[in-house]
Amino acid sequence: MTQVPLSVFDLSSIPQDGSPADAYRRSVELAQHAERLGYRRLWMAEHHNLDGVASAATSVLLAHVAGKTERIRVGSGGVMLPNHAPLVIAEQFGTLESLFPGRIDLGLGRAPGTDQVTAAALRRRMDDPNADFAQLLAELKGYFAPVREGQRVRAIPGAGLDVPLWILGSSDYGARLAAHEGLPYAFASHFAPDYLLSALRLYRETFRPSAQCERPYAMVAANVVVADTDAEAEYLATSLRQRFLRMIRGKRGRLDPPVERMDDLWTPHEQAIVEAHLRVSAVGTPDRVRAKLEQIVDATGADELIISCDVFDQAARLRSYELLARCWIQEAAGTA
Repeated sequence: MTQVPLSVFDLSSIPQDGSPADAYRRSVELAQHAERLGYRRLWMAEHHNLDGVASAATSVLLAHVAGKTERIRVGSGGVMLPNHAPLVIAEQFGTLESLFPGRIDLGLGRAPGTDQVTAAALRRRMDDPNADFAQLLAELKGYFAPVREGQRVRAIPGAGLDVPLWILGSSDYGARLAAHEGLPYAFASHFAPDYLLSALRLYRETFRPSAQCERPYAMVAANVVVADTDAEAEYLATSLRQRFLRMIRGKRGRLDPPVERMDDLWTPHEQAIVEAHLRVSAVGTPDRVRAKLEQIVDATGADELIISCDVFDQAARLRSYELLARCWIQEAAGTA
């Protein structure tokens, strides 16, 4: 089958023995590695008050990563728009586009990216994000449009710049909005896969062409851990499983080192919940992972896959992306 493009999703995770500064060094190293290997883009997400995630100041970190790379697209996966005034986001991403022309993506979500107490500190007014999001998006698009006669408030920089917008989602709301606006759609199936197929179907059936997109374009997120043996990959993937176990227990923390046996840590009920969240995953040898990703593409019709690899050891994480590139990107280039 024709291989769809691969991209990278990086949470800038803080390992148990590390600091935010260590996480940023890991992110830069991953971005440079992904660029050499031929990945299309690298996205980072806005999260707040999470001890294990260092990407709260997303646009600042994107500027750092873009400045350390040359070609790979860099963007947000995503900025949580109800947390911000649209003018501020237009200015921030207008600045990024001015510094790194033709390389910036602006993915937008409506969740707070944190717990409700922190969300209140961020937003002050806890309005319904469904009611706000479409209006905020329209305002943001207006700031990126060419300046209109009599326009009193402008994004400088930002006005007239071509910054591709994406809608992120894990339900039918984002699918409907992306389709109505004629924007590409990225589904967060790496942690919330329940509505993946129904949301993509709705997106494609109701899509209206726009100046940015003539046809639907869907990106699907997947967790991937690749190693030389299935046993090694399963071992490395226990860090991700521990992260989700912490989440369902309400005890979030930094990225844990891998363990030999998850059965020593979780109950059967907890295991079932974690595995349900992580079912859009591919763990194993290159052949095994490739086959699983092909199944995901076949089932979803994805135009692109964005890969999350939450592995504790940096060398093993870089190796995972390298092995995946060899069996997917480089092999496809060799047969093109």
